[in-house]
Order: sequence, then C-alpha cells, then structure tokens
Amino acid sequence: MANQRSRIAMTDDEVTAYLDTQRILNVATIGPSGHPHVVAMWYAVMDGQVAFWTFAKSQKVLNLRRDPKLSALVESGETYNELRGVELVGTGRLVEDYEQTLAIGKAVGVRYNGEGVLSEAALPFLEAQARKRIGVLVDVERVVSWDHTKLGGAY
Repeated sequence: MANQRSRIAMTDDEVTAYLDTQRILNVATIGPSGHPHVVAMWYAVMDGQVAFWTFAKSQKVLNLRRDPKLSALVESGETYNELRGVELVGTGRLVEDYEQTLAIGKAVGVRYNGEGVLSEAALPFLEAQARKRIGVLVDVERVVSWDHTKLGGAY
C-alpha cells in the first residue's frame, strides 16, 4: 500500500491547476541575520514559471542579491482534511530589464484586477511602477505538494 505522503502528492497537472486558482504566494528569502524573511506576494504564472514583481529597494531583493535561495508557499484549507498546498524550493532570478519587468507587472495586474489594467487610462500607472520595480522569476529546483482531500477523510 502507498504511504500517506505519496497518496496526497499532487501531479504536475494538479500543481499547475492549483497555482492558477490560488491568490497568495508566501515568499521566504534569507534575511541579513540569517533568519527567514517571509512576505505575501501577488504572482502570475508566465510560460510555466511563477513570477512576481516588487520594489527594487525591498528587503526581499536585497536578500536575493546576497543569496538567491528562496522558498515559496501557496496553501489553502480551513480543516485538516481540506489542506492543500504547493511549496516551490529554488532560487529567485532578478529581472532588471524594464520591458520584462513591465510584462510581469502586466501579467500580475491582469490576474488580480482584470484586463482594465491594460487600458489607455491605467497603463501609465503600470509603466511608472515598472520603473521602480524588479521582476522575480522563481527557478524551481524542487516541488513539494499536498492535497489532503485525496484522503477522503481517512488518515
């Protein structure tokens, strides 16, 4: 009989679908004291890769410049039998090119606020934000996933 861990792991397609439906990516980088620095971020999946943007002077960017290791967590569920999540372990690749950063900002903006963020009236705001921001692509080395709904209430 399969062990519990293998029973609750998501397939690659399930991981993709899950990331497409969830809203918050908790990003952990290594702070200057060596402690984890964890922040909640909006994100988009672009060409199969998780991406977000952030202010160029943010602590997470300073941390990634010093050490690119990161872990990112998307999770949901209110009770044990509903718990689902995906942990992405890898590195954060900084995107400092304006056009690429703007593309990430557009993808995130559309995901959370709809196509209106690309309107003639709204686009200048995104363009101005992209001048102060850096994109981050999550280069995944390992995925850990769990979906307790697969257990059918049996533990």
